[in-house]
Amino acid sequence: MSEKPYEGPLPVATPETKPFWDGARQNKLMLQRCGDCGQAFFYPRPLCPHCLSRRIEWFEASGRGRLHTFVINHRAPRRSPLPPPFVVAIIALEEGPKMMSNLVGIAPDPTQIRCDMPVEVVFEHVTAEISLPRFRPVA
Repeated sequence: MSEKPYEGPLPVATPETKPFWDGARQNKLMLQRCGDCGQAFFYPRPLCPHCLSRRIEWFEASGRGRLHTFVINHRAPRRSPLPPPFVVAIIALEEGPKMMSNLVGIAPDPTQIRCDMPVEVVFEHVTAEISLPRFRPVA
């Protein structure tokens, strides 16, 4: 039995985001860090949002974090990345930044999901070029 092909929207890599998407394709969660103030941040950009430095470097994040907040979406948009119901989540990464993604590997049931639960990144390979980071509860 084959899975239904991915029908959701696909990101388009820009010069600023290409290292992030290249890393995702290799099952790596890549973040940026400022070479001056040392703060990690997400989403990718050409200067530090904390001190405005242009000394930015990429590094591989741990892929671990905690569920900061979530919503269970019961009515999906026309081109939904996941079948409803699905969980839209904000993940507080170990390195500091927060990242919006989906919570997978658990029933979209508010009695099963709790804020501050530990999560880890998993990658959904949706095309040969694009892999999407999702998060699942740590076993």
